[in-house]
Amino acid sequence: MKSKVLVALVGMLIAVATNSYAEESGVSFPQGYRSWLHVKSMVIQPGHSLENPFQGIHHVYANDKAATGLKTGTYADGSVLVLDLLNYAEKDKTIQEGERKLVGVMHKDSAKYSATGGWGFEGFAGNSQTERLVKDGGKSCFGCHAPEKGKDYVFSALRD
Repeated sequence: MKSKVLVALVGMLIAVATNSYAEESGVSFPQGYRSWLHVKSMVIQPGHSLENPFQGIHHVYANDKAATGLKTGTYADGSVLVLDLLNYAEKDKTIQEGERKLVGVMHKDSAKYSATGGWGFEGFAGNSQTERLVKDGGKSCFGCHAPEKGKDYVFSALRD
């Protein structure tokens, strides 16, 4: 009986430590992002170089600080950009949203994420707000964003 209680207690401590680490070091899930500025939408289709894993409908959202950054080209700490990536289906000559594949997040914190251009990167699987996809501290994400250094590593832009 004591060993079962000890195992359960150790399991709870590990879960708390893991969640605390994710909250302190990782990028948080962006609550309410769909009410932020909608920056753009696009579709990546089969045959595109980013097909795997980014085939689907992309909706990009920006919080107020990131919206200012999109206008000025300078992103203040606290700027957050979100990629809402959805599967799609072609039906009756339309392209319709399907299930969510992931929610990708860029969070600007120059000190905390100095190794990745001042941006923290995270991906949340499907509709989960806790299942994290980024396993390397954002280094692989930053590798793709690095060519956009002149735009503070941001691909998106506002339409005129």
